Amino acid sequence: MSWDAPSLVVAPSLLAADYTRLGAEAAAIAEAGADWLHLDVMDGHFVPNISFGPALIKALRPATDIPFDVHLMIEPFEPYIAHFVDAGANGITVHAEATRHLDRALEAIRDHGVKVGVALNPATPASAIENVLHRVDLVCVMTVNPGFGGQRFLPNAPEKIASVKRLVGDRPIRIEVDGGITAETAPAAKAAGADVLVAGSAVFGKSDYRQAIAALRD
Repeated sequence: MSWDAPSLVVAPSLLAADYTRLGAEAAAIAEAGADWLHLDVMDGHFVPNISFGPALIKALRPATDIPFDVHLMIEPFEPYIAHFVDAGANGITVHAEATRHLDRALEAIRDHGVKVGVALNPATPASAIENVLHRVDLVCVMTVNPGFGGQRFLPNAPEKIASVKRLVGDRPIRIEVDGGITAETAPAAKAAGADVLVAGSAVFGKSDYRQAIAALRD
């Protein structure tokens, strides 16, 4: 499946899946109509939680052919880019706050032949990425403080999404929102300019994945 296919992308986050059956969970959300699989990589340093690394992503790759949207919440991330590409990432998103040399880091991801994303924590203004927009395919707006699933969508998040949308303008850059996305909060995120919805418990926490994905879309 193509990274660029739908106008609105739903990307369930594996962080909320049943860890005893991750391969089956990845296949199930693809069958249910998910566009991408979002993979949150956390190191216990940049964020206060630890998730998984490239070995798990590589093990999951045969389970589904949907794009793997790998979100690196780690610091440093530069030494690990090649490992995640080799594991099967179709796109890699890194945090503006996790490097002193963001332009060089984004260029390095591009050199590996995958899509390039940059993420912004809630307190980081959109202007922090103004000078690297020519490097990216995606901007990820964190709509919670990163580290844990199940948090509430921040009330000022639509304003932040809209500021990123204004900055992006008519460039072919997707705007992803990550954190607190549910059928109730998705409309505000979409209205502000988001076209990629990352959802954890709003999909994996439901009994019917197809219905849950449709609710986010509609």
